Amino acid sequence: MSDPAKITLDAIDLKILEELQADARLPNITLADRVGLSPSPCSRRVKLLEESGAIEGYRTILNRAAVDLGLTVFAGIKVERHSHESANAFVDAVVAMPDVVSCHLVSGDVDFLIEVVVPDMATYESTVLRRLLSLPSVRDIRSSFAMRTYKAAGALPVKGRHIR
Repeated sequence: MSDPAKITLDAIDLKILEELQADARLPNITLADRVGLSPSPCSRRVKLLEESGAIEGYRTILNRAAVDLGLTVFAGIKVERHSHESANAFVDAVVAMPDVVSCHLVSGDVDFLIEVVVPDMATYESTVLRRLLSLPSVRDIRSSFAMRTYKAAGALPVKGRHIR
């Protein structure tokens, strides 16, 4: 796979990405029609977008409440030392936790911002006390609880992007 940051995308590639973000299960013939290509070149472009890393994969978006994951928590985490090794160890541990759905290195008052999705407060408490606080580099955790979600896991805004 090449470096996705160095991929040159044209208007048709961006339209393909936009359409697949809206519905990754589109049949190739429908996708081709929507982007103004015949099916064979459209299929080749999708394959190139996958091989280049512009398309990282496909997944199904679940309704969190329907699968008993009704609590979303954003936790800002301060780590003890800013060494490369301790940061890597923290990231490796957090990425391995199935209830952590995103992890970002951020600027500001905290070092990392993670999104945790769990069934309830008791599960989150257990997650924090048993796992996050047991990590040697964690100094502080500040939790914010989502009271209502209006948009989550939205599509990336590729429409109208500048083409490199």
